[in-house]
Amino acid sequence: MTPLRPATLNVTFTAPPPGFSPVVDFELSSVEGAIGLFTLKDRDGADLRLFLVDPAVFVPGYDPEFTDDQLAPLGADSPATLEAFVVATMAEEGPVVNLMAPILVNPSTNAAAQVILDDTRWPLRAS
Repeated sequence: MTPLRPATLNVTFTAPPPGFSPVVDFELSSVEGAIGLFTLKDRDGADLRLFLVDPAVFVPGYDPEFTDDQLAPLGADSPATLEAFVVATMAEEGPVVNLMAPILVNPSTNAAAQVILDDTRWPLRAS
């Protein structure tokens, strides 16, 4: 995948991320001093925020396969033109990432989507 290291990128989701309906417009920003860590904040004033990580930095070997149906809404013919992020949260045992539902961003169009993978190798909560 093409590395994306924006200071800030305004993205529009093709459908609201789960739990964030009806919000689709977000600001993706790198966290200064934290390589591979990003925030995703809504641009509509709803005070929604997620932490995203670059799996290439935090999850070596993460290389899911995406279907044409997942790529098409983003205007992509290949996952190589997209950047993938995974949602990170804190749990009692420490940080966990959701490898089952990555967020894909097309840096050429600023389109984004959270997709659900069919591959059972990628868990919902990985530490």
